[in-house]
Amino acid sequence: MIPLLALNWFGDSLDGTLARVRHQERPRYGYYVDHVLDAIGFGSLMLGLVLGRHMTLGIGLGFLAAYYLLLVEIALATHARGTFRMSFGWMGPTELRIVLAAGTLTLMLRPETVALLGRHWRLFDVGGAAGIAGLILTFVTLAITNGLAVYREEPPFIDRV
Repeated sequence: MIPLLALNWFGDSLDGTLARVRHQERPRYGYYVDHVLDAIGFGSLMLGLVLGRHMTLGIGLGFLAAYYLLLVEIALATHARGTFRMSFGWMGPTELRIVLAAGTLTLMLRPETVALLGRHWRLFDVGGAAGIAGLILTFVTLAITNGLAVYREEPPFIDRV
């Protein structure tokens, strides 16, 4: 999995740079294709973790739903406000790949369960639950922030006769 994450990062980073260097930029097409491929890739990653029994189905689906919810918020904010943000705080796509690679290395070196709250949990279930909370918190924060910003940028029309 780690070499595939590195290949994904390389391809994700290279495409826009290559288009700029070659003066063949197609920003809307690139944005669209990049996000479609990210959605497919992330779905495939979660499917692999679930089928490999490193993550339970419920956590995998919850993480995927939270990720897609945030992806929709990012797309809506990009359209409504003309601003595109992919990193929030210290976490962005590159950092997420690093966390996934670290989790994979941990699975290779140790048993795949973690003792927490007196029980044993799958490592990627613990990480997935934390990720769900982070993604939903980010979604709620951005939805409120962007909703208020769009409201201020486009105030309601009041007929003053």
